[in-house]
This record gives sequence, structure tokens and C-alpha cells, in this order.
Amino acid sequence: MRAMRLATLSAGDKGGHAEQRHGNFRYVSVQTGEQPLTRYQGTFKCRYGYGRAAETVHQGDTGQDFAAVRMKGNICNFVLCDGVGMSYLGDFAARFLGNALLDWLETTQHTTVEGVERLLYDLTLPASEQLEKLQPLESSPLLLREVLMEKRSRGSQAMYVCGRIELTGGGRKSRVWLAWQGDSRIRLWRNGQEQSELFQTHCKTNERWSTLEGPVGGKPHICEMKGFAGDSLRLQLYTDGLNDLDAIQAYVPDEHIQVLLDATHTGGLEDDAAFIELEW
Repeated sequence: MRAMRLATLSAGDKGGHAEQRHGNFRYVSVQTGEQPLTRYQGTFKCRYGYGRAAETVHQGDTGQDFAAVRMKGNICNFVLCDGVGMSYLGDFAARFLGNALLDWLETTQHTTVEGVERLLYDLTLPASEQLEKLQPLESSPLLLREVLMEKRSRGSQAMYVCGRIELTGGGRKSRVWLAWQGDSRIRLWRNGQEQSELFQTHCKTNERWSTLEGPVGGKPHICEMKGFAGDSLRLQLYTDGLNDLDAIQAYVPDEHIQVLLDATHTGGLEDDAAFIELEW
């Protein structure tokens, strides 16, 4: 059954790269293919999936979203990015920022708002340099070149959510740290009750990261919380291609999420979709 595939994908899998070894787990989406909803269970439980918009698939283009998860021992780091389609090569911004945030989380012992904000500014120079090399414009027709140069002058942009879950107290307790800008969905259930008001209040479409300016629309939003002994926590992240989930508070089975990713009822997804769900 496709929705119940175990996370043992090879590096050449079209939909994403997933690796499980000695209790560690890594997944990174591939923007040129689909990732059927997949389930992994270890120290943390994880479900993840990825789909491109129908128009993107039809044209053979790259998806604008990016998602990745890395688990090692009692720590899980994760990132979800949504490239801004009206910016210049939003898929690049999502991929570049997602990889950079994940590397920062893995190499930073104490995550802070000052640290992530500094990173977001520091990334602008290397990102701009890579962006300029990515698509040389000299060979483009003059009119197209002028349009692309004007878009490139405004930079590439992406919304993001990133964070870390660390199990403490012999795995009975947990610490959670989240940072985000933009309107990607962040939803949290504690012992079966949804507690997402904070995230919904601070999810705004005018906030994002730019290769030109760094944080746009304000500073990164930060949430720090603790899980106590006996708590059952579920964190769900997804981009606006899966906005049908917005009104659903109950647990959604794998096969139903796959139906939304396939979106046969609308002839395919209307927007790119990335999905990560973590339980501990």
C-alpha cells in the first residue's frame, strides 16, 4: 500500500532522499518529483510527503517547496520552506534556505532568535552569488532578459518553518524550539487537543526571507515549549497546497492525506505541497 511505504528510499529515488541507519533518519525532498506519503517510526514518529502543482508537473518544472528532517538519537531537526512564486527562482530560495537552516540547527547547541536572525542576514551574500551563477541571462532574448534581470534585482524569496525537538529525562520529557516567517501551517496537538492559536496568529503572507534583504516583514517568530512526562505531542507542518487540511482537527489517516496529495478531484494540486508530521 503506497501510503504505508517504509522510509527506505535509495539516493536515486525520484521523489526524495531518505536514509535510515543505526537509529538515525534523514529525509530531504527532491523538487523534481513527487513523494508519496511515507511513514517512519523510531525514537520519533514521522510522516512526510511532497507534491508539485499540476501545472508544474505538466510543464516539467521544479517544485517551489522544500522539506527535510534529520533525526539523531534524542534530537530531531526539521525544516519546511515555500518558495515565493512571484520572486526570481523561488525554488532556489526554498532549497538554499532549507539546507542552510538545517545545517545551522545541526551544528548549533543553543538556538536563539538572535542566532537565527544573524544567519538569515549572513546567508544573503552567498545566496546572491549562487543565484547569479545559476541562470546566466546573456544568451536570453533581449525582452526576456530585461524582465528576468528586473526580477533578479528583487532577489529570490521563501517562507520557512524550522525547529528542533529534543527528548530529555530519559525520553519522558521534551524541549521544542521553532522559528518561522510566512503562512506555512504550523499545528500542534497535546494529548489529542489542538493548541495552534499562537502559530495561526503569527502566520503572515507578507513575511519571508529574501536573498537580497534577509528577513522581510519583521523578525523571525520564535516559540519555545516543553513537553512533560506523560504528554503525547504531535506537530504538523504543511504548505498551502494542502490547505484542505486547515479545517480538520481530527487525526487524518495516511491514505486520506495521499488523496489530498494526488488531488484527482481537482485534476491535480493547484499549488505545490510539502507535508511533515512528527509525533513523540
